[in-house]
Amino acid sequence: MKLLESLNWRYATKRMTGEALEPAEVANIIEAARLAPTSAGLQPIHIYVISDPAIKQQIQPIAFGQPQIVESSHLLVFTSWDKITDERIDKVHEDMNNLRNLPMETTAHTVTNLKQLFSTFSEEEQYHHTAKQAHIALGVAIAAAAELGVDATPMEGFDKAALDEFLKLRENGLRSVVLLALGKRQITEDWLYPLKKYRQAKEDFITEL
Repeated sequence: MKLLESLNWRYATKRMTGEALEPAEVANIIEAARLAPTSAGLQPIHIYVISDPAIKQQIQPIAFGQPQIVESSHLLVFTSWDKITDERIDKVHEDMNNLRNLPMETTAHTVTNLKQLFSTFSEEEQYHHTAKQAHIALGVAIAAAAELGVDATPMEGFDKAALDEFLKLRENGLRSVVLLALGKRQITEDWLYPLKKYRQAKEDFITEL
């Protein structure tokens, strides 16, 4: 299975060459993330795609100086809704039904149930729910990158409040979740490259009932 071979090839690359990726490669990775499943199909995710070296330089200290930030070809900032409002739920279902040429009544019951459900969540709980959806998209993007032979390093080591402020995310109803550095591995500088890939043994990872 090619996907398994690709996932065995990938690792959390610590140093990158700075080489620019082909636009099609980046576009395919982002499209894979866009096609990822999300809870209730709300897709409460927005990705900032950063290739400008000056912007990456400004983000690097927010990410505690990690070199992949500036050595990447593209830095993806996965963000998610800060809260799940009735208006956002309505907008998703309006767009969905228009695409499918269906009347709004088709999903009226689902919309009512979603609004009722999320009204019981605090705003922080709503953000944590949307952030989980961003992580699903992140995983799909990482797998897509591996199949393309592109190194993809997920990074949660950054000051979220500082990045939110830098990118003015709160003004757009968003909060940062996770970073994904895309690029090409620099094997002569990366201490992790020559080490064997470690994962739990299958018998420790799964329980069959």
